[in-house]
Amino acid sequence: MRCAVVADIHSNLEAFRAVLADLEARGGADEVWCLGDVVGYGPDPRECLRLLRRHPGAAVAGNHDWAAIGRLDTGHFNPEAAAACQWTAEALQESSQDADYLAGLPLTLQRGDFTLVHGSPREPVWEYVLSTQVARANFQLFDSRFCLIGHSHSPLLFELDARGSCLLHQLPAELSLAGGTRFIINCGSVGQPRDGDPRASYAVIDTEQETLRHYRVVYDYKVTQDKILDADLPARLASRLSVGW
Repeated sequence: MRCAVVADIHSNLEAFRAVLADLEARGGADEVWCLGDVVGYGPDPRECLRLLRRHPGAAVAGNHDWAAIGRLDTGHFNPEAAAACQWTAEALQESSQDADYLAGLPLTLQRGDFTLVHGSPREPVWEYVLSTQVARANFQLFDSRFCLIGHSHSPLLFELDARGSCLLHQLPAELSLAGGTRFIINCGSVGQPRDGDPRASYAVIDTEQETLRHYRVVYDYKVTQDKILDADLPARLASRLSVGW
């Protein structure tokens, strides 16, 4: 089975469309797995939700998804994120179907050898896994060989080797999933990359070949920037797209 892994779309319709077009050009996928934060920050929450729902697969809830439907207090968000959450919540009021979809998303899912979660197994909607110390603690909290995460918007790979050491790597272009090594894998963000590369980020897992391939996709972020400004969302949410931060 071929599975596309996307995360942190953040209402960026242009980036999401570009990723799906790139996926199709590479042979498509049987399922699309979304690791949360379909909405938030960007200008097209309803359109991104509808596009995601057209594809078979699985999705888990992210912190911005919960904030948009009132399940998470935005008091701990930065002012720009909080303002975007309020705007998104108002946009979703136009259709109960969109809010109901977000409300029905689980915190974690297991698909074969893969656990899907937005933040971490320990704190599914909130914890950032950015250090080996945090990753090591989380390796004890899921039973599958692999855990797929989002939230930090950075493509990273945490490896638990045979000696029990936890190692941090940048996510390579191709990763072998054969053997007994356990990984926590972050495939980066579709709609708001934060690793200095403005291209949309996603991955394709082939369970028969036991590989994960990581891709970056150029998209017209200027269109998204114009939409953000036209919606009177915070200007920095537009400017950061051009620098990938």
